[in-house]
Amino acid sequence: MKKSNTTPIVPKNVFIPFILLTSLFALWGFANAVTDPMVQAFKKILELSNSQAAWVQMAFYGGYFCMALPAALFMRKYSYKAVILIGLGLYAAGALLFYPAAMTEKFWFFCLGLYVLTFGLAFLETAANPYVLALGPKETATQRLNLAQAFNPIGSILGLFVAQQYVLKKLQSDDIADFSVLDEASKALIKTTDLIVIRDPYVVLGLVILAVLVLFAVSKIPHSKEEGIKNQIEDTFKKLFKNRSYTSGVFAQILYVGAQIMCWTYIYQYAEGIGMDSVSAGYYQMAAFILFTFGRAIGTYLLRFVNAGRLLMINALLAIGCLVGVILINNEAGLYCLVSVSFFMSLMFPTIYGIALGKLTEEESKIGSAGLVMAIVGGALMPKLQGMIIDLGGYGVNDVSIFGISEINFSFLLPVLCFVFIARYGRKNRA
Repeated sequence: MKKSNTTPIVPKNVFIPFILLTSLFALWGFANAVTDPMVQAFKKILELSNSQAAWVQMAFYGGYFCMALPAALFMRKYSYKAVILIGLGLYAAGALLFYPAAMTEKFWFFCLGLYVLTFGLAFLETAANPYVLALGPKETATQRLNLAQAFNPIGSILGLFVAQQYVLKKLQSDDIADFSVLDEASKALIKTTDLIVIRDPYVVLGLVILAVLVLFAVSKIPHSKEEGIKNQIEDTFKKLFKNRSYTSGVFAQILYVGAQIMCWTYIYQYAEGIGMDSVSAGYYQMAAFILFTFGRAIGTYLLRFVNAGRLLMINALLAIGCLVGVILINNEAGLYCLVSVSFFMSLMFPTIYGIALGKLTEEESKIGSAGLVMAIVGGALMPKLQGMIIDLGGYGVNDVSIFGISEINFSFLLPVLCFVFIARYGRKNRA
């Protein structure tokens, strides 16, 4: 245990800029949540396998990997505000691409829209996370980032609400037990209608983001730059690669994001395995996001008293315990276990982020933050692997058993392995 910290988490003189920055955390939480159910939606509408539908997550989280480092290099030369404005512009452009994508009815066009959208999110996260860390005393930096990240699940809850009420409930293909048996004319009509249903929330989102871009453009956000001559970029990379806490943190973040997206995306497939429809499964994902929100708030408070590494380790071990229930139980109780994982995941991203960047200079943090944002690629890779496991016996979720366990249940061994490493990372950073 550590003593209660009386240092302010957010100094009064930067309170307004902090509020503006926290709105960004909600905005990318919205994008994440509204996209997760699209895996199941595209699978049904376009008659895709689980692994093919996972290209939604490959496109979404792959954009982070491709654009995080360019965003960091741009931020290193210019300002946090410039990076945020570019991020909002790309975010809006990607969302608006859903309009022509729906007109062409091409799956790759929708994936392209998501890919561009996450170029914007990569810029936003690369700038916002280290900026929040720098926007106040260093000793409360991890708490401050957890506080800002607490707004992320609020955006997620709103995003899931939109996905559930304005997409999943309106999909005609989801009302048909076996979509594949329809004649081609009926399929084509339903396909066109359903893709328009998917399109509309993204187009509205793009227009909202353009309004937010204008708000940031006219707002005064203090710059946060180190004085003096900057190090050569090669020197910064060398220092980062030699920092074991940082490099292990990047790998832990890859595994964490992968585990988070697997536990959220495949709620729908797990529910399908026990005979539940997608709309009902959406309520369970909503419960997961609410638990995630409460967990983030409680975790932020506990960080005033408990070492960040220790708390990370404890939460990872408890998440593993929940996933054991997910694997071994094949009914609604298993779904409760899957929802419960979100409570223990809630503080992991900002805590890993804070630990990894905690001992770096601000100059190193600007480049180091790019590695941690690139680590979000775990959300592209790990769900794809899980989808391949679920597809072992066919396009269904209960086609075969592996060691006596249904393939969908067995696939959750992947996030278990992720949390094992995260627990180890937390244990090594308890001091």
